[in-house]
Amino acid sequence: MDIDNTMKFLVTCISCGCFLICGVVQANTIEFVAHRGASKDAPENTLASLKLGWQQTDSCEIDIRLTKDGQIVLMHDETAKRTTGVDLTISKATLVELRTLDAGSWKGLQWAGEKIPTLTEVLAIQPEKKKLFIEIKCGAEVLPELEHMLQAANKQPDQIVLICFKIDVMKKARKRFPDLSVIWLASPDKKDPTLPKLEDLFAVAKKARFNGLDLDSRFKINADFVKLATDAELQLYVWTVDDPLVARKLVAAGIRGITTNRPEWLRQQLAD
Repeated sequence: MDIDNTMKFLVTCISCGCFLICGVVQANTIEFVAHRGASKDAPENTLASLKLGWQQTDSCEIDIRLTKDGQIVLMHDETAKRTTGVDLTISKATLVELRTLDAGSWKGLQWAGEKIPTLTEVLAIQPEKKKLFIEIKCGAEVLPELEHMLQAANKQPDQIVLICFKIDVMKKARKRFPDLSVIWLASPDKKDPTLPKLEDLFAVAKKARFNGLDLDSRFKINADFVKLATDAELQLYVWTVDDPLVARKLVAAGIRGITTNRPEWLRQQLAD
């Protein structure tokens, strides 16, 4: 190998080394959010999945709905059928009725007996300095009780993030919770599968004074858009990512956080 080729080889090696080091540094600074708790390993939206999620990472995400008697419980769907086997509509059921259901057995016999938890129970087990993303699945009618529960729990403002797809709910949340991060969830409309333009979402978020965007992983997010959001002081998260290849691209673009069903596993994949 002559001198010129040797120099080219060394430069290539150094460049690749720097890329790998930078990639590891970026992966280590990404915020991994456990989707409905560590939902790959435990039944979603239960105390078991949240305890495990907070062991695996610093942030957990949950879904909340309001019961017939005004209680806030964790449930993604409108009914309890998928995770309990009983077709009860959350908004038409009382807390007592919902608490009789088994929300764990569908995931495995070792989870039998897991109950549908209340938000109060979740806030009680939330560790200090750990974060909770609360997705509002119902409407703005939940906000007064949500405010009451958060005040009673006395959490630090940086421990709670409110997220929702419904922009009217988010605008009301922004007014009611001025000290909390309010981040707008965005994805294609069910009636229109095409992706909205990122620039349009950015404009809406800025006008509404939201703290950020939480985007469907199908959006083509690049470094230029991340810089646009960062310069405007908008936090940028992406959901729900379990594919290391997708995660690596997002990390390279510079996003703030990734919501995943497998936070510990995905972190290990990126480190490798």
